[in-house]
Amino acid sequence: MTFLRVTLFSLVVLLAYTLFANILPQVQSNPPAEEEIEPASLDRAGQIAWGERLFEGKGACTLCHKNLGRAPDLLGMDLGEELRSRIADPAYRGAAEGLEEAEAFEVYLRESMLDPSAYVVPGFGKKGTRDRESPMPRADAPPVSLTPAEIDALIAFLQDRAGVEVTVPLPAAETEVAAAEPVTGTAEEGPATTAEEVIDRYACAACHDLLGSGAEVGPPLAGIGTRLDREALRRAILDPDAEIPPGYEPGLMPTDFGEQMRASELELLLDYLAGLEAGEAKP
Repeated sequence: MTFLRVTLFSLVVLLAYTLFANILPQVQSNPPAEEEIEPASLDRAGQIAWGERLFEGKGACTLCHKNLGRAPDLLGMDLGEELRSRIADPAYRGAAEGLEEAEAFEVYLRESMLDPSAYVVPGFGKKGTRDRESPMPRADAPPVSLTPAEIDALIAFLQDRAGVEVTVPLPAAETEVAAAEPVTGTAEEGPATTAEEVIDRYACAACHDLLGSGAEVGPPLAGIGTRLDREALRRAILDPDAEIPPGYEPGLMPTDFGEQMRASELELLLDYLAGLEAGEAKP
């Protein structure tokens, strides 16, 4: 009789835990479907619109280029006047000097994406470098990894905002283009299987010094595993504005990782961060 009672009690407890687990909200992403288009069908307006989506999405530009003081607010300024001022700056020694305005803007914008430290806007360099080194990663390298066609589209968008003629070429017919490529992976791509893939997929190293990126936009994570327990790390990822580290502003980190990340990806990232000891910010 005692055995039956214990067994019945165990089954009831197991059932209660199962029901409770199913009630809890699940951290599971439903990535947006890609809007596939024929590259040859992109006219100039389509290319500019694609560039705007990249600016707000895969390019991760809005993580820094907004009114938080981390990088110039490209959408909140008179971009045309700002670009003219930068190219005319005596400290600028790039290839845009002496060119017609629209072409100069194209050359300058391409330089800023592919060689960010060639000219650093005063006040926006890495700390301690006297504005000689930019905290921005190359746009064509991890974690952003834009293709040449995507970089052209971003330049087209910014030239259009600056009020000059768009001079970049339209994508060639053989170029593979996903007009609405999301920041995260697609459903067909499947979940990331390593912490490094998670960091790359969600552009963590664009702001934090991870995987050798040297980024200083977000708080340093070396030794984070000794300062925060696993649940505190989880809160910092899913609700980053709940507790802001000293010296940083709210709104810098995306607040929708709980919707973007799969549960398995979040656990991989937590495993990695929890294992970071002092002096470690990369594998």
